[in-house]
Amino acid sequence: MPPAAVARALAPAPRRVAPEPTERTRATQALAVKLGALGAKVDDPCVAPGGSGCERTALAPFFESLDALSAGTATGPTVIEAFGNSLIAGDRIVDILRDDLGAGFGAAGRGVLLVDRMAPYGGRGRTGYSKGGWEPRTLGELRKPPHPFGITGVYHVATVARARSRFKLEGEPRGTLWWLDVPKGGALTVLSGDTVLARTAPAGSGESKATRFELPPGTTSVDIVAEAKGAVVQGVVLQQARPGIVLDMLGVPSADASLYARLDDAALRSQLSEREPRLLVFFLGGNESKRLEWKRTDLETLRTDLGALLRRARVAAPNSACLVVGPMDAVRDSKDQGKAFTQRPFLEAVVDAEREVTQAEGCAFFNLYEAMGGKGALSRFHQSGFMHEDLVHPRGRGLDVLGHLVTDALLRAWVETPPASRRVASLAPAAGSPPTSTVEAAP
Repeated sequence: MPPAAVARALAPAPRRVAPEPTERTRATQALAVKLGALGAKVDDPCVAPGGSGCERTALAPFFESLDALSAGTATGPTVIEAFGNSLIAGDRIVDILRDDLGAGFGAAGRGVLLVDRMAPYGGRGRTGYSKGGWEPRTLGELRKPPHPFGITGVYHVATVARARSRFKLEGEPRGTLWWLDVPKGGALTVLSGDTVLARTAPAGSGESKATRFELPPGTTSVDIVAEAKGAVVQGVVLQQARPGIVLDMLGVPSADASLYARLDDAALRSQLSEREPRLLVFFLGGNESKRLEWKRTDLETLRTDLGALLRRARVAAPNSACLVVGPMDAVRDSKDQGKAFTQRPFLEAVVDAEREVTQAEGCAFFNLYEAMGGKGALSRFHQSGFMHEDLVHPRGRGLDVLGHLVTDALLRAWVETPPASRRVASLAPAAGSPPTSTVEAAP
């Protein structure tokens, strides 16, 4: 064995201790118990079996980043990319994941942002401030929009010349503008006051581009300005250089694994390469269960498209762990007479199919449906005032509970899974078969 490998093997393993919960976390946990949302374990399969156990689990890259943050040896941010549907598109649920991990391991800023909102309503926590002039297009639209998408699943088209979006800064040293080089789109300018920090040079190639810019010390805001109607922005990256957690919210209303095929492959590769994530999270399954009920898809298509999405993302981010979060409890359409609170018929089949595909692709799986209490959980959330009238979308502290369930499961898995330098007891899959066993080990 090479000396470096011997040194790593003999080095003391990192000590994994869950961060002290905040008062909000304690209150959210108490509410979860009251709602019967008692949580669930993450299925974290063995992806590298050894002679007497498991050398490495699916979540090892992310857990190793948490080890470095915890030990104070990290040299940069730990980036999480959260893809998904309307469950997270308002930056809820994942905001709890971001805040709680940030409280425990440090926060490193905002990450990927949009120049404007995806709709005329909603908050601006993940967008710039604009008075209009930008038209949003998303991969969740019924008809495929004309231009390709990057990892945000959204682009904004300038509907007027001089369309502008302003971002207040939080001490970020640099940024990146992601834009589409569309024919006759016109240039985009990055400004701070009257100072031009960067300007794009469109050539009409139709490709996704990245223009980087430095932010002088003391800069308080930066503007993205379209010089002409038709310029297209995919996103803006503003991030600290210090160690800590960064979570990019990449959820899109109506999205499912099939619609994520609209991500441009070159943009997916280049943008994930720039972000260097340590964890890819996919919140999927809710729209799939609806479309199965409506006979607009089938389980084989679900399996095929989810597998393709996970493979594409893992090729684009080979050093990242991946986790699929299954759908929450769901019921028939609230407009169906006499069927109120009748469970959506394909829900559990979607959960089973996602678990099967996820682990076959070497990713971890979290059963949100089970964690929130299984069948009947949505009714309890509704009775407590935590569901919108559509009986599809949670609201208020109900969203906080769902976010807490994911965060708590990840932290428990991190604590309970020995570091990759030590062997982990596991039921390794037979040669040639996909990994299916869950690692459970005492710290």
